[in-house]
Amino acid sequence: MNFNEFLKLSVKIENLPVPAETSQFKMSPPYRQELINKQKELIKKAKKSAVMALFYPNADYETEFVLILRKSYKGVHSAQVGFPGGKLEANETDKQAALRETEEEIGVSKNRIKVVKEMTSLYIPPSNFHVKPFIGIVEETPKFIKQDREVEAILTVKLADFFNEENVVTKQVSTSYNVKVAVPAYKLNDFLVWGATAMMLSEVKDLLKTAIK
Repeated sequence: MNFNEFLKLSVKIENLPVPAETSQFKMSPPYRQELINKQKELIKKAKKSAVMALFYPNADYETEFVLILRKSYKGVHSAQVGFPGGKLEANETDKQAALRETEEEIGVSKNRIKVVKEMTSLYIPPSNFHVKPFIGIVEETPKFIKQDREVEAILTVKLADFFNEENVVTKQVSTSYNVKVAVPAYKLNDFLVWGATAMMLSEVKDLLKTAIK
């Protein structure tokens, strides 16, 4: 999609209702509700984080968005693909955290990002986090600078590839609970995107497709 067309869509989505859980659950792992039921007490103490679905024009003025491949570490999200983002700091709003973390992880100044939509919060059972996603726009092609400590690679995804239904797949994955299970996922640039990130992407996708109609 040409980025000028995307900018027109972004004006429309500011006034559209978010699709919410109905969209998110399309890409939910099959065991998610069972985990939530087991963690009702933990959920009360869940930490807060925020992430950014950042859209921008590439060199050919096609619309892309950015994901990151996290470093391998001893944690539940080791070597997974996700949005730039992270934990809220003291006295910080969700939006402020999403902007700060995006700047820290991929080097795009928070002052250049226009936040156009707040999406539906999502609880992540393995890490006990409530995450708030945002849609943001940068109107020029960014010069990405990855944060070496946490980010293994920066992944750029064409919106056209994301909209291609052939890239919605079901794959066997190893979960953080050491169990192999078949999950819905997006195959983007040869990377598998599943779990919470896929659920948030599903809501973004449905919102954009509603705006196109």
